[in-house]
Amino acid sequence: MISEKMKALTGNNSAIRAMFEEGSRLKAIYGPDKVYDFSLGNPNLPAPPEVKEAIIDIISNEDPVLVHGYMNNAGFPEVREAIASSLNRRFNTTFTGNNIIMTVGAASGLNVALKVLLNPLDEVITFAPYFVEYGSYVRNYDGKLVVVSPNIETFQPNLQELEEKITERTRAVIINSPHNPTGVVYSEETIIGIADILRRKQRELNTQIVLISDEPYRELAYDGVFVPYVTKYYENTIVGYSYSKSLSLPGERIGYLVIPDELEDSKTVITAATIATRVLGSVNAPSLMQRVIGRCVDAKVDLGFYERNMKSLYNGLVGCGFQCVKPQGAFYLWIKSPVEDEKSFCEAAKKYNILMVPGSSFACPGYVRLAYCVAHDTIINSLSAFKQLAEEYSLKRAMAEVR
Repeated sequence: MISEKMKALTGNNSAIRAMFEEGSRLKAIYGPDKVYDFSLGNPNLPAPPEVKEAIIDIISNEDPVLVHGYMNNAGFPEVREAIASSLNRRFNTTFTGNNIIMTVGAASGLNVALKVLLNPLDEVITFAPYFVEYGSYVRNYDGKLVVVSPNIETFQPNLQELEEKITERTRAVIINSPHNPTGVVYSEETIIGIADILRRKQRELNTQIVLISDEPYRELAYDGVFVPYVTKYYENTIVGYSYSKSLSLPGERIGYLVIPDELEDSKTVITAATIATRVLGSVNAPSLMQRVIGRCVDAKVDLGFYERNMKSLYNGLVGCGFQCVKPQGAFYLWIKSPVEDEKSFCEAAKKYNILMVPGSSFACPGYVRLAYCVAHDTIINSLSAFKQLAEEYSLKRAMAEVR
């Protein structure tokens, strides 16, 4: 009955979602305060007060036909202008509303971009570890995902391998910074290196290669770390953004694409992206949330909430003897498994009601991911369980401090 593509997907469901369901089961048995679920990047932080105020005011005072009605498939012009103006203020860019396409979150935005760019058998390159859904998104349009192996020293992209894997079929490269699952921020040197390689390969192969920058965690960067705005480094760039994390609105599914004028044949690409939004079935991004974003475009969540969680979890786990990558952004902690089979490590953690996601789900076995976008009490209460887990693996306790 179902298609061959869906057979493959139903037989290989997301390990992240499976772990989330396991968390629900354990909480029903032991109680929510005794289960330490670090599986899903679902913010345990309310949206900024401006969001609630905007929703109430819009519903109370604006024309309901306008608020809940159709608009141009690309989104309300005034909202797109507000986003463009905000980007220009913050990053010294020169966008207009025409460069913005409102999307149903970052995932829909990536699908719109890939729908526009890919012919069957075209290749899209990304860097392991990577968000597992990239492969599904590319295969939606009969493309092929090509994976560059992980650089486990720094978790910055392996640029030499990138250059080696670019072919005449390469149509796009997807990057994600701040990064899920490692928490690493790609340095300016890395972005310049990627841009130089792509320009060189475009000339060599006489093709166009689009750099797709997936940026749902852009606003979540710690200690003043610099997150390069990629359109300023490479002309053929498309940026995908979501307010799921920056405004704690994951279920509202609201985001946008930036398609700069510098992109090759940008007018045609913008037109195609607008049409792709419609034909993929979204039709347009949610109308009420578009108008909310128009009023809250510069609002922010409490970054200190995530930074405190990060320090507590990182210090606690390093103190137990675990090897962790110190996060620069996002809200994930990337831990080296004390045994080669990280899935068995995740299973062992369940004995202490700790839920983690195996690194093989991100094409990087030997590591596990923890999402620390949870209540701070969950982190504090989990540390005794992590201590027991560390003792099971005879890990040597260490001292660590994140200032």
